[in-house]
Amino acid sequence: MQFERQSGVFLHLTSLPGPHGIGDLGSGARAFVDFLDRADQSLWQFCPLGPTASIHGNSPYQSSSAFAGNPLLVDLRDLVDRGYLTAAEVEPPDDFSQQHVNYDRVTEFKQRRLRTAYESFDESADEADRNAFAEFCDREAGWVDDYALFTALKAEFDDAGWMDWPDDIRTREPAAMERYREDLADDIRYHKFVQWCFDSQWQTLAEYAAERDIGLVGDLPIYVGLDSADVWAYPEVFRLDDDHYPAEVAGVPPNPGDDGQRWGNPVYDWETLRENDYGWWVDRFERLFDLVDIARIDHFKGFDEFWSIPAEAEDPAAGQWRDGPGAHFFETVEGRLGDLPFFVEDLGFLDESIVALRDQFGFPGMRVPQYADWCEEGHMYQPMHYPEQSVGYTSTHDTDTIVGYYRGLSDRQRDCLHYNLGTDGDEISWDLIEAVWNSNAVVAMTTMQDLLGIGSDARFNVPGTATGNWEWRVPADDLADDVAERLRRVTDRTIR
Repeated sequence: MQFERQSGVFLHLTSLPGPHGIGDLGSGARAFVDFLDRADQSLWQFCPLGPTASIHGNSPYQSSSAFAGNPLLVDLRDLVDRGYLTAAEVEPPDDFSQQHVNYDRVTEFKQRRLRTAYESFDESADEADRNAFAEFCDREAGWVDDYALFTALKAEFDDAGWMDWPDDIRTREPAAMERYREDLADDIRYHKFVQWCFDSQWQTLAEYAAERDIGLVGDLPIYVGLDSADVWAYPEVFRLDDDHYPAEVAGVPPNPGDDGQRWGNPVYDWETLRENDYGWWVDRFERLFDLVDIARIDHFKGFDEFWSIPAEAEDPAAGQWRDGPGAHFFETVEGRLGDLPFFVEDLGFLDESIVALRDQFGFPGMRVPQYADWCEEGHMYQPMHYPEQSVGYTSTHDTDTIVGYYRGLSDRQRDCLHYNLGTDGDEISWDLIEAVWNSNAVVAMTTMQDLLGIGSDARFNVPGTATGNWEWRVPADDLADDVAERLRRVTDRTIR
């Protein structure tokens, strides 16, 4: 797929302004779309939208579903407008911060109100809403039935992972499935109701963005969480043993200077998937593109080859490279869905094989100046050397902010950066924004943190750490006209 020369801003939904301790799909999201419109941007990028859990540090990359939306993103004020909650019920506590997310407090607050809204819906919804809910449940039955049952079972078993459930329901024996569907019918319907709320609010937001010619860029983690509805409901998709426990898990091998990583996500049984024309993946993509216009594929390397570690091994070095599905996968999906609007994360393991796969389908790869050697002439991560078929990022969700990165540079690298960009570094964020915008990359992206010129305290995630991540929020006042106008001028000058 050919992309136009354009630009945008990364800001995850949890980081939006809003009254209830976390960003949501309501007025704060629309305010950010308005900011992008004033700044003449055409793209809004964010992290995966699925449910998160405190046991995984609330990471959107360790979700319990590859299909469902995060209940914490549901706008409670919309449920007041629908008549399912009162204004008094959604009055926010005084301890909710506009700068950080306290996930435990937010989860407790929102879950209670979502349950109240469901009970009100059950008692008093009009015919139109009941019909809309029923239509959603029918249309999305392929994933929402399993997700809702899975989530109800998690509560039934005190949040235990599905691997620790009784054997009959862990392995989805028909009699157990029927019994639990009857016993937990109301809870199952409640979780479907929450997904309907998310879906309807999302479609409203997507229409609001489309009216302003702003495309939505989602994120596709190649792997799903082990404790997810997907692995429990589709064991044939993954390399599990006869008892439905993982046989092999994902990670990356040791490299000079590190010990590798054992992620723990189950790897795919690509041979079985190929025999079924990658049906689960096609369903996943169809759901994804119901929500977004473009998707960034995280860890694109895994489609070429993947590091597979025996489940019983703790050392990543015990793994081995296995062949991924390669071009056949994308040819099959393209045959079903048409053009594939993907950016791909090709950082870290950039070899001839992954480059060939990326370029065969014209997927733009990623370029991040924070990975540049500023003293090496022609280094691939210096913005002046970005190829057209690439996406230039000033920062990502996994890197430091520009200011934090700049402060951590050695004197030599800082001097070389100054020389290459022709700057003294006083406004380093805008220096690098302008460099990326001025590059040949077909798409240029920055973050809200970099637009505001703030430091490491505002970074979104520190890879390899379990706490303190995914918490940063932007106050509404920081979506300011002067920031939007400055970005608009840069965008106009660089013809994006």
